[in-house]
Amino acid sequence: MIVRLARDTDIPAITGINDWYIARTAANFHAQPTGEEAMLDQWRHTRERYPWLVAEASGAVIGFARASPWKGRCAYDWSAEVTVYVHHEHHRKGAGAALYVRLFEILRNQGYRTVLAGITQPNQASVRLHERMGMTKVGHMMRVGWKFQAWHDVGYWQLELVDDDAAPHTIKRVSEVCDG
Repeated sequence: MIVRLARDTDIPAITGINDWYIARTAANFHAQPTGEEAMLDQWRHTRERYPWLVAEASGAVIGFARASPWKGRCAYDWSAEVTVYVHHEHHRKGAGAALYVRLFEILRNQGYRTVLAGITQPNQASVRLHERMGMTKVGHMMRVGWKFQAWHDVGYWQLELVDDDAAPHTIKRVSEVCDG
């Protein structure tokens, strides 16, 4: 398995994985499939500051992970929300952990200090993955998402990438810390 930065040619596979979760699970709160154009637009607008990664096996994309802004105010600039999705036929083969290891490394090198992940509850497999990656549950919001004719809770997990109180540095672009 190879973990690398996503390219525009990966967007159809990323969209396919993402849209599978949208259509079949409450793990993704989108109500309608994202579609390739919207996903490509998101990737183009965020990839310089927030890494998008894919896990590839036998030449096929089997999972992806990405970071995105945590809230919109400038005080949150050193925190990122992270997410990982693995193709449903490739669960429990290490792709999610491999993606997160590389994602956290890149984010740390960029200057991010904290990562957060929201997990629709219940989802023990996702909870186990996030806790295996060192993330700790820091919050639980009850009945905040409506999907498939039911209310869903969301828990939040957090990991401190840097363990000190020093003033932050300017966030580096992905290309400044990662060549692929």
